[in-house]
Amino acid sequence: MTTTTMSYARSTGQPRRFMFDAWIVGTVAALLLVGLVMVASASIGVSDHESGNPFFYFERQLMYVAMGLVAALIAMAIPTSVWEKHSMVLLVGGFALLVMVLVPGVGHEVNGSRRWARLGFMNFQVSELARVMLLTYIASYAVRRSEELCTSFKGFMKPVAVLGAAAVLLLVEPDFGATTVLMATGLAVLFLAGVRLHHLLVPVVVGVAGMAVLAVTSSYRMRRLTAFRNPWEDPFDSGFQLVQSLIAIGRGEWFGVGLGSSVQKLFYLPEAHTDFVFAVLAEEFGFLGVCVVVGLFSLLVGRALEISRKAADAGLPFQSYLAASIGIWLGLQAFVNIGVNMGLLPTKGLTLPLVSYGGSSMLVTLGVMGLLLRINHETQMAGRPAASREARRE
Repeated sequence: MTTTTMSYARSTGQPRRFMFDAWIVGTVAALLLVGLVMVASASIGVSDHESGNPFFYFERQLMYVAMGLVAALIAMAIPTSVWEKHSMVLLVGGFALLVMVLVPGVGHEVNGSRRWARLGFMNFQVSELARVMLLTYIASYAVRRSEELCTSFKGFMKPVAVLGAAAVLLLVEPDFGATTVLMATGLAVLFLAGVRLHHLLVPVVVGVAGMAVLAVTSSYRMRRLTAFRNPWEDPFDSGFQLVQSLIAIGRGEWFGVGLGSSVQKLFYLPEAHTDFVFAVLAEEFGFLGVCVVVGLFSLLVGRALEISRKAADAGLPFQSYLAASIGIWLGLQAFVNIGVNMGLLPTKGLTLPLVSYGGSSMLVTLGVMGLLLRINHETQMAGRPAASREARRE
């Protein structure tokens, strides 16, 4: 307990209690409920075919949610000052994870990508956790080197070099989607920290050019881009996923075909319970269901950014940047996943946070939600003593 918090507790005569944010708790609970229902519905066919148990993936998702809630409780119990103090350790740990997964015999390969580490009962995608660790370092750097970051191009390029090195390791896996989200979120946080716009344009231009070169020089990525531009040109090969997703979304019309009545999930739409669960949701609940889910994500992102603003007003810059990075990351990943499902963006292997099936994503996302609640708690507690003093003056 800090001196400020202790003085507040003594002045009010009340013990300190955790200050929950009802909007975050309610929104996360709603998204988890939607996710569990949709995973059960979207995976029932493939679960029965693969294991003989139609609720195999649902049961595992329920287990991941329980584990994620434990991770959230742990994150809520740890003061953010601990994260800030050990940001360098987190940076080293993040890079260690990204390197470890590339080591033969350690990293586990699925569908041609080496992104996972075996943890006995599950494969853990290390980029999910590494992203949080790296963004924590970026937030800490923005506080420690604030003046250098805002006035010197060299000071700005130091965290950009960290992001660039992590991007290279992610591309080696390869994980193009995670690379995009990490770079965009990291640069957005640096922009919020006060980086000059003409400094920011340099890595943006270089990054876009580099991604264009990677796309042009890779036949696999070129096929994805071609399929994105016109999936109906090759609907049974490169455009198959997107075509089936668009059919599912189109069948949903305004109010959907009803829960459990999706046709596309029955071995037509690949990855129906993971990357393309949004398409199944659109088919079964229609435009109305889509609006509800988009609204929930908008509310969650908006609340994270509001907490970031309040933390900045309370004199907590590290907490402010960290809350902003959480909001930007969740919003960007949800936007990319939904955009891919609707044919607005090229196909990326990104899940819909809190909704898609996946242990790694669920564990890390719920843990990060616990961290966001911790930031809100500390922001509220930082503002209470000042409010109490104002009341006594009056």
